[in-house]
This record gives sequence, structure tokens and C-alpha cells, in this order.
Amino acid sequence: MKNELLTIGPFTVYGYGFMIAMAILAAYGTIMYRAGKQKIDTEKAFWLVILCVAGGFAGAKVLFLITEWKGVLEDPLYYLQNVSDGFVVFGGILGGILTGYLYCRKQGLPFLACFDLVMPSIALAQGIGRIGCFLAGCCYGRETSCRLSVVFHDSDFAPNGVHLIPTQLYSCALDLLHFMVLLVIARHKKADGQVAACYLIFYSIGRFCLEFLRGDENRGSIGMLSTSQFLSVFTLAGGILLLVICGRRRAEARPHPWEP
Repeated sequence: MKNELLTIGPFTVYGYGFMIAMAILAAYGTIMYRAGKQKIDTEKAFWLVILCVAGGFAGAKVLFLITEWKGVLEDPLYYLQNVSDGFVVFGGILGGILTGYLYCRKQGLPFLACFDLVMPSIALAQGIGRIGCFLAGCCYGRETSCRLSVVFHDSDFAPNGVHLIPTQLYSCALDLLHFMVLLVIARHKKADGQVAACYLIFYSIGRFCLEFLRGDENRGSIGMLSTSQFLSVFTLAGGILLLVICGRRRAEARPHPWEP
């Protein structure tokens, strides 16, 4: 695919970075729209988004460095010089959740309600971001003889001239479907936290299965499982536990304390 979308003088617009920017803007727009519909304080929602994005990027980078710890020890300068490369989605999810939890604690906001507000947009952002992965050739699939394949010719990540499973497009489709399903769940939820729980459950199952199709070997492994599959087991368990807990709680009829 084509990662260099546009070059103007010394400036080049890369597909991966452009789609990540579009993903953040789309997530921000949907969160603010839904916050307005729910009569939520948009200023608090704004800072929630900003801090979760920052925490998400930090978590994604930290988990990447953990999975690449051998390389970091061998050549730390290389990783310092390439800060913009190398992120792990699960690290971003966990980092964003932790940051959001701390912000809610500090502001006295209902964390589970905030969790529900944000997570559908995270699925949307992931779907758009995977298009960036497709343009760059990262997160590529295994070699295949199937007609539903993709061949990269100028990728710095995927092997060029080889038929590969288009895992990026599969992930994109699943993430966008995930986003729509979560919106439906949000309209019919009975208690705060149920939307977030469903996000964790659906994403964990989907990611665990898609990992079998991945061909990039540098994403780390723990025993027979890839790092993402290993983490999926715990996020799935956490999502199920959260769903059970929320099922025992009725959503309160009174307005949340974070409304203006």
C-alpha cells in the first residue's frame, strides 16, 4: 500500500499518522456528541478525552518496550530515536482506562458512567487506525494462497511481493461493527459499566482469534500465546466480572454529579 500520502516541500503526510489523527478526531467528536446528548458537562468530557489519549499513547509505548525488552537492552539508543514507532493496542487501552480512572477520582466523577461514554468511541478509533496500519503495512497477516489477500510492494514492515492475509482490514471491519453494537447496547443498558464490560469482552475475543492470522513475529509471546492473546484472557475475565457486577446494580435515575 502507500504510506506516503502527500509531500509538500520538506513535509510528508504519512498514511499511518494521518489515520491515527483522524481516529482521534472521530473519537473526540463522537464522545462530545454523546456527552451533549446525555447533558454531560462538555468541559469535563473534553479533559477526559485529552488525558485518556495521552495515557493511552503512554501505555501503548510502555507495553511495546516491555515486549521488546531484549532489543531495548541491546540498543536503547535506537528506541530513543524512534519514539513515534512501536505501540501495542492493549497497552493503550489499559493506559487510557487507568488515566480516566484517576481523572474521575480527582474530579469526583462516576467512573463507570465515564467508562461507558468513552469505550464505543475507542472501538471507532481502533477501526480507523487499522486503515493506517494497512497503508503502512504493519500488523500484517500470515502468508496465504487465498484470493482474499494483499500484496505489499513498498512497505517498511510487511514482506513485499508476498500474498498476505489482510488482518488490518479484518480488524477494521470488526472494530467498526464493535462500535455500532456498543452504541445499541448503550441505548438499552440497565446499569453503568455494562457498555464498557461488553467492550472488553467483545474486543478480547476478537483480538484473541485474529492473532492466529497475524504474521508479524515481533509482537512478543508468552508461552504458546502471543502477548495480545495472553492479555486478552485477563481483559475477557475482567469484562465478564464487570458485567456480572453491573448486572446486580440498577442504574440510578438521578442525574450524575458530573452534569453542569
